[in-house]
Amino acid sequence: MSKVRIYTLAKDLGVENQRMLEILDGLGVSYKSVSSTIEEETVDLIKQILAEESTEAATETVAAEAAPAVSAPEAPAKAGSDDVAPVASSEAPAASATAEIPHRAPVVTIMGHVDHGKTSLLDYIRKTKVAAKEAGGITQHVGAFEAQTSKGRIVFIDTPGHEAFTTIRARGANVADIAIIVIAADDSLMPQTREAIAHAQAAKVPMIIAINKVDLPQADPDRVKTDLTQLNLVPEEYGGDLVVVPVSAKTGEGVEELLEYISLTAELEDLRADPKAAFGGVIIEGRVDRQQGVLATVMVQEGTLHVGDFLVVGENYGKIKAMNDSNGARIKEAGPSTPVQILGFSDVPNSGEKVASAKNEHAAREVVASRQSDRRDVENARVQRRKTLEEMMGPLSEDRTVNLIVRADSQGSVEAIQGILARKETDAVKLNVMLAGIGAPTEGDVLLASTAEAHILCFSVTAPAGVKKIADNKGIDLKSFRIIYEMIDEVDRLIKGNLEPVFEEKYLGRAEVRMVIRHPKNGNIAGSYITDGSFKRNAKAKVTRGKETVYEGTIVGLKRFKDDVREVKNGFECGVNLDWEGVMEGDIIEASEMVEVIPA
Repeated sequence: MSKVRIYTLAKDLGVENQRMLEILDGLGVSYKSVSSTIEEETVDLIKQILAEESTEAATETVAAEAAPAVSAPEAPAKAGSDDVAPVASSEAPAASATAEIPHRAPVVTIMGHVDHGKTSLLDYIRKTKVAAKEAGGITQHVGAFEAQTSKGRIVFIDTPGHEAFTTIRARGANVADIAIIVIAADDSLMPQTREAIAHAQAAKVPMIIAINKVDLPQADPDRVKTDLTQLNLVPEEYGGDLVVVPVSAKTGEGVEELLEYISLTAELEDLRADPKAAFGGVIIEGRVDRQQGVLATVMVQEGTLHVGDFLVVGENYGKIKAMNDSNGARIKEAGPSTPVQILGFSDVPNSGEKVASAKNEHAAREVVASRQSDRRDVENARVQRRKTLEEMMGPLSEDRTVNLIVRADSQGSVEAIQGILARKETDAVKLNVMLAGIGAPTEGDVLLASTAEAHILCFSVTAPAGVKKIADNKGIDLKSFRIIYEMIDEVDRLIKGNLEPVFEEKYLGRAEVRMVIRHPKNGNIAGSYITDGSFKRNAKAKVTRGKETVYEGTIVGLKRFKDDVREVKNGFECGVNLDWEGVMEGDIIEASEMVEVIPA
């Protein structure tokens, strides 16, 4: 029995993809995405449902046209009626605010191994989807271009390569909405392919695999799909949810289908941006032109950019003197998902730096001065911020995952290490090897580790001095080992450090309240005598009155005479501040603290 793809059926029937998925949900049909296939029997049911909906809609229209017009009764006038909002506008759907924000074009980056056809694919799309008169010299001017398709506009970042992609992300900017991983059909997965996939996964952007060079006699797309499963990436036709499209950048085969999948993915991601919001954007690239001066390519992400606006990038600012679109044409304004080239900065901005607008030059200077002051404070302090337990390990209710990048001297060593790591996983801590390769760690590894909070472990290879320095500056854990057992010990340490700590309550001491002191600022203070153990500030406290527990909380303060103290021991008198007004003479206070249980 033949099958049909959901999005193809939706297109043929003139129905939105989202509506098609709603019908399938109502029928109880399982699917992974709009590119999944369904049986002909299901197609017949869908057509029947749509036909019934069409009939009902037509009947309602006829009835409405036949019904006589009835005027609504005029509401009686009330005193102060000017202060009352009209009934029609008194309530609005909660989701209306989101629905009113228009959709924006998806921004796509293309990555993969060298010589697998990334640039060729971009060139083919550019030549066929950009008007011929506008196509010339695009890459010389703007590091992005816009393609017009039957599904609308798609923006491609014309800086292929995972290093450029991750450099931007390392500065906290998320530019790309979708990543296309190009894999040659005659070569399958290569080291840079695995790196590109790891970078896309770290960025948490949807991935589409484009198997290129399918026109070659030696092409073997099935081998590529099988190899992908080794990375836990399962193509849709194998029962997974990974979109895989065979293409040829030479003949154009499959390119239309690839663009269709990009549009479908963007539709499901529901990409929106408010052109009326405050401007926000990201630097794609910057350079110096001998004739014009500093040129910067900016991707508009939110709001609208106008010629004459003041922009702030890092510790620099500038006024837009001129602005070109991706075709090189002069424009006066640019909305969301629009790459533009700007003339107006005095210094070349770095890729990935965030761009904001300012009302005027004075406001721009104030922002820059504030950022410079903050930087100087950080440089003078040189104190690394201490992370809280939750920041270091994530919310305690979640499973821990330790991200690792592994480098070794040979493929055999890599495979052996991966086998050891697989056996080291526990139910509480998962080891995620984002990247495993041969040779010394690279700057790209450090960038990936920075964005994914990963540790870099090297066996029998040493990081170059430059890479080691970058890792130190970014605070990345990069360690090299010559003995395999030392690496295993390090993995054990990482696992132990990510286990949820176990605490138990430890008894500290007991005190008898002998008088209650009324303090104008601190409230009631329990004048107490320590009869056993000791009391500590910030310890837990339990107050009992006879056999009843009347309070459980914290010792917020301890005093000996007029002095604040951290601890008071057995046999001494002290003032105990419980931040509770109900304490009475004769009450018994027990102090305890939570201590971590160190496993043997």
